[in-house]
Amino acid sequence: MIDTNAARLGAAAADLLRQSHRCEIEPGLADYEFDRIEAEYGCRFSDDHRAFLSAGLPVSSPPEEGDTWDSPWPNWRNGDPDDLRSHLTWPTEGVLRSVEHGYCHATWGQRPTEPHAAKAAADRHLAVVPSLVPVYAHRFLPAGYGTHGHPVLSLWGTDIIYYGSDLADYIDSEFDDDHDRDWESWAPETTVPFWRDFLG
Repeated sequence: MIDTNAARLGAAAADLLRQSHRCEIEPGLADYEFDRIEAEYGCRFSDDHRAFLSAGLPVSSPPEEGDTWDSPWPNWRNGDPDDLRSHLTWPTEGVLRSVEHGYCHATWGQRPTEPHAAKAAADRHLAVVPSLVPVYAHRFLPAGYGTHGHPVLSLWGTDIIYYGSDLADYIDSEFDDDHDRDWESWAPETTVPFWRDFLG
């Protein structure tokens, strides 16, 4: 059972996207579809993300420059499985690319000098960090049943920034050309371990 606040937040985000007329929206995902998706891909949608996708499944936006997926909106119903898996592994693959160029997280201890060993060690560490689920292109929400209201993160390797204080705020800022934000006073806070370490 989805928390009332999570359901309200997801529905508000869906309404904002529908009002933007920026993408095609198919009927929302049913419970049995969520069950299949989560079993097949090993992801767990947060409650607000689930409510958002239940209200309507966004599809068919043109890809953004640099995207590696067929569509920036993950087509959870009919998308190519390899494309969806690539989208789900984008956050950790991005960190691994940074490791290849010398990055080492402060909690990982001394970085092995041999690049292959450094990447293998990083891969082991990344296997246990909290999962992120794609919302749109390289914008992600933390995974997890019983959670909602997390900021949306934009990830490009280890260059990670906030892109919305929650799902509805993200949709409004990404897809409403009239959205205005006071960037100096805007200070969302994420409590998700590991990923929060990259945020100022």
